[in-house]
Amino acid sequence: MSSTRNPASISSAEGVAWLASAGAYPRSTRTLWEERPTAPVVLPCGTAFDVINAPAIFGRRMLDRLWDEGPGSGPAAAYRGRILLFSAPGTAQRLPSLVEWEEWSSSRSGHSGAIPPLLCHGTGDAVTVPPLGTDPVSAPAARPESRWLVAPDTRQPWLPGPEILLWAAVRAARAAVSAAVRISIFPPADQDAKV
Repeated sequence: MSSTRNPASISSAEGVAWLASAGAYPRSTRTLWEERPTAPVVLPCGTAFDVINAPAIFGRRMLDRLWDEGPGSGPAAAYRGRILLFSAPGTAQRLPSLVEWEEWSSSRSGHSGAIPPLLCHGTGDAVTVPPLGTDPVSAPAARPESRWLVAPDTRQPWLPGPEILLWAAVRAARAAVSAAVRISIFPPADQDAKV
């Protein structure tokens, strides 16, 4: 990923304001971040954003598909071995049925490539978002377990909906199967050999 998609921290006041707007008390959240920018914060889902929570490797594959072949992504973070994809409100409710339909349809047509379980956080759920910044004094070279991969930088960031995330999940699953099929411990056969 390029550096424009991989900021170490949120430097935009608009991105901070958007995240804080998800909580019941946005000014209190911003005050907390001003005092402790390296503190993660728990925010509710369902109004400003939903979050699709994927296993780390699969989530990175989804993120790569969104950026390399699709429209890009909204904010995204790594948190405790998972990837958090911030999405449009309502996505958490709709995506599971789309994934179920896709897997049923794929199994009937003979396509392989299962999508791993995705945790969908929407109305009534809350997620821990990474800190706004990093502390260069305490760990200058360490990779924190909670960090922004794509930090919010505007007051109204573009957020993918369920169809776009389904598209990315299907492409990531098929790419994983395709890569697994190509891996071999044997060298390629000489096609011109007379045996």
